[in-house]
Amino acid sequence: MSRGSDRILWTGEGTKAKPMTTLSNQLFLIALSILLFIVGSLFYVWSRIQVIESGYDISKALKEGKGLTEVNKKLKLEIATLKSYARIEKIAVEDLRMSKPKPDQVIVIR
Repeated sequence: MSRGSDRILWTGEGTKAKPMTTLSNQLFLIALSILLFIVGSLFYVWSRIQVIESGYDISKALKEGKGLTEVNKKLKLEIATLKSYARIEKIAVEDLRMSKPKPDQVIVIR
């Protein structure tokens, strides 16, 4: 044997080339992973926006509730003022020209 013949650098036999399907499968998995990451990120951002909007809605509702409470207090005060016996008596005497009843005209119902 000659000295150069024992060294074979490449014969082409026994080498395994990657089939095209493996490469396309890897690309598909990478694309799917990227798509899932993007969808997950969008869902996270959407949910955070919903939380912020809900916070604004709650704040608005609380502010409106405080306003309605104030209106309710004012209306109760107005009702108490309108129901006052002094006011009713004044209207009866001045506007309707009524007089106080005599003791024998009063009938107590039990």
